[in-house]
Amino acid sequence: MALFGIFKSKPKESKKTKAKTTKKVVIKKNVSSAKPVKKSKPKEIGRITHYFGKVSVGIIKLKAPLEVGTKIHIKGANDDFKQTVKSMQVNHQSIAKAKRGDEVGIKVSKKVHENDKVYMVEQ
Repeated sequence: MALFGIFKSKPKESKKTKAKTTKKVVIKKNVSSAKPVKKSKPKEIGRITHYFGKVSVGIIKLKAPLEVGTKIHIKGANDDFKQTVKSMQVNHQSIAKAKRGDEVGIKVSKKVHENDKVYMVEQ
């Protein structure tokens, strides 16, 4: 019992001082009428099905049309880069446009892997 006498408790605050210290502060923010810009999801246009390392060509199974000159983004577990499609082939024939469902070969600037996703870069 004697030990508990050593520790003194804080003096209690009177109700008058409590009322003065608990004051609500309201902060008003200026809210502009501009709507927030939503980032649209990049459009997936295909997936890599095969990669030929000696010639640096990736085969893409297309889910959307693709043209030479289009900027694409290739993203996977190990890869993440952007490039412009400079050449495209189907059955060893150069083409300028490919439609949905085609499997095209494009020259890639870096190594790609199967199942890497190919997105069209919004310009």
